[in-house]
Amino acid sequence: MTGKLFIISAPSGAGKTSLARALIANVGEAKMSISHTTRPRRSGEVDGVDYFFVSQIEFLAMADQGTFLEHAEVYGNFYGTSRTAVEAMLAEGIHVLLDIDWQGARLVREQMPEAVSISILPPSVAELERRLRSRGSDSEDVIQSRMRQAYDEMQHSDEADFCVLNDDFNQALNDLTLILNGESDKLRPLNVDLQNLLSNSAG
Repeated sequence: MTGKLFIISAPSGAGKTSLARALIANVGEAKMSISHTTRPRRSGEVDGVDYFFVSQIEFLAMADQGTFLEHAEVYGNFYGTSRTAVEAMLAEGIHVLLDIDWQGARLVREQMPEAVSISILPPSVAELERRLRSRGSDSEDVIQSRMRQAYDEMQHSDEADFCVLNDDFNQALNDLTLILNGESDKLRPLNVDLQNLLSNSAG
């Protein structure tokens, strides 16, 4: 049985990473795709577990060879999703989760239209900003930059097959589990005024 590809996109602070990890723990046959990156390895990170760490020369050569389903430059570093690795896991019957932004999601859907895309949304702009500030590790400039990026990401949420509201972690996790299990008809209604959320973001 072939696995399915799930694209999960969300603004920074919406809880995407925590939800994805919990989702994989819930669904045994699901794994995160491990991206290639040129950014330096941080303390505690393991090559092949957190990322595949490669040089810029290696990365650009891989991109020229068509290795990546999608790739992008973020803050001067390159990130890419290996087509071969994704297709190998799918062939083994493993559901693959991609953690990428709306631009990467669009590129992947063009090449693999059978992929299921999911947008995770915060309950409000104020809560999103509170979560970003609670990290305590970012400067004001970085926070404002992430808020602008968050607005841009949410503006494209209507391109996704499903939107999941992370107002309650367990409920959001249940929604994601239903989608992975092909039971999207049981999803709770999206209890958020998306247009209002976006207009608040714009302000």
